[in-house]
Amino acid sequence: MRFWPLLNRTTKRNHPKKPVIHSLTITRFFFSKYTEEPEPKEFIDYLDSLKNYEKLGVPKDAGTDSDDGLDLGRMRRLMDRLGNPQSKFKAVHVAGTKGKGSTAAFLSNILRAEGYSVGCYTSPHMMSIRERISLGQSGNPVSTKTLNKLFHMIKPKLDEAIQLENGSLTHFEVLTATALTLMAEEKVDIAVIEAGLGGARDATNILCSSELAASVITTIGEEHLAALGGSLESIAVAKSGIIKHGRPVVLGGPFLPHVDCILRDKASVMCSPVVSASDAGIRTSIKGLVILDGRPCQLSDIMIQVERDFPLFIELSDVKLRMLGRHQLHNASTAACVALCLRDQGCRISDKSIRAGLENTFLLGRSQFLSSKEAEVLGLPGATILLDGAHTKDSAKALVDTVRMAFPDARVALVVAMASDKDHLAFAKEFFSGLQLEAVFLTEADIAGAKSRTTPASLLRDYWIQASEELGIDTLHDGTEKNRDSLEENKIILVTEKSPDVAMRAANETLGRRAGNHSSVIVVTGSLHIVSSLLASLQSA
Repeated sequence: MRFWPLLNRTTKRNHPKKPVIHSLTITRFFFSKYTEEPEPKEFIDYLDSLKNYEKLGVPKDAGTDSDDGLDLGRMRRLMDRLGNPQSKFKAVHVAGTKGKGSTAAFLSNILRAEGYSVGCYTSPHMMSIRERISLGQSGNPVSTKTLNKLFHMIKPKLDEAIQLENGSLTHFEVLTATALTLMAEEKVDIAVIEAGLGGARDATNILCSSELAASVITTIGEEHLAALGGSLESIAVAKSGIIKHGRPVVLGGPFLPHVDCILRDKASVMCSPVVSASDAGIRTSIKGLVILDGRPCQLSDIMIQVERDFPLFIELSDVKLRMLGRHQLHNASTAACVALCLRDQGCRISDKSIRAGLENTFLLGRSQFLSSKEAEVLGLPGATILLDGAHTKDSAKALVDTVRMAFPDARVALVVAMASDKDHLAFAKEFFSGLQLEAVFLTEADIAGAKSRTTPASLLRDYWIQASEELGIDTLHDGTEKNRDSLEENKIILVTEKSPDVAMRAANETLGRRAGNHSSVIVVTGSLHIVSSLLASLQSA
């Protein structure tokens, strides 16, 4: 079945393609896009008056398809009141424990490279709430002017909906409805929509099969366990809720066998063809790191040859990925599989556009190395600094692998801040086991602008002490200056600091004393929120 009338309308436009800047590859350029205009304060204040589970934490079983799950009916009623804008365009729906934001970014840029007008909706944001919504071919955050205009237009209907729902509509539901309405107003050709939590009861899951081009499930991991039913199996069931009747689903994976069965069984029930980015016919490799525009990128090969369900083929050599790590290469190949699925259904996407989209994708806070000038602005001249929002066991392992690939012999100092609902012990063990750690500085950062979900630095230190003891690793952890200054190379220092800025300076000083002639790197991780706080410091410097 061919189903691209909306895309055909755009691809026949008789005007030249404009130069496109995809995902903004220079940090300062990112900043300029957020500081050139004021934030949409009235809209933000309106959202802040609603219940925000990013700040409060998600209730138990809220993401499950059960009586305790979030009420998707109120989201449908809201969209109906707004005229069901999601029916005005085709969409790709992306869910998964990890990798969904990166995969959405890769796919959006592939489509933009082909000349399509793309709507992209992701979460969370790093510097500005406008980042969550991009429209058109630029990939830039929606402008304050555009957002304000739309907000004032739909505010009476939002007010009515909130009143009729007795104030139960949430921050994420209203933001999602606004994003989808913006996409319809801007007449995008196709949208890439990232689920917020789970899938079945997520506010984005109001897309029906006639509106869906494809579903994507990147990974299944043990995050938000309580909200998603308490097991890996219940998480898989929740995320499989985005699979729609007759529409193809791309699985990232690789998944445990019983999890794979859950996803494929749901696809079978829904008569949905399946493409697996972990298929034996898909081969990827990293050939090494090169410097591009002063920043590292990985030279990668991607070979996709799939025969089942969809005949997919592409061979890309020497792809220069700005998103580092084997996990990002897998996200890139997953996005390429989605693009090939769309091409099989009649969407014009060239191999050249797939390459360009992958190569031009860059996201703040994902394996992001600061430039020497940026390190100097932070008061850390000569320091090598890597920012990554990893906050799960699996993402910690991916980050460890990336550091080892880029700096195989480096001495490492970590700066860590985390939310309270994460598996701190498993997270810590990945770093103790995989890196040559000199010191770990535990600190705090607000989560979604509030402290309610922030883990106290002292409690983080307790988890890291426990992890080191269970692994039989010697540490110095009473936080005294004597221990911080210790040159005992066989012991890792664990220290609490009041703020990320102070922790960064302490990490740099410690590496200066202990690393000797070895290369060294400061890794800032634990959440996208600590990364965001440091980027904000860089912006204001």
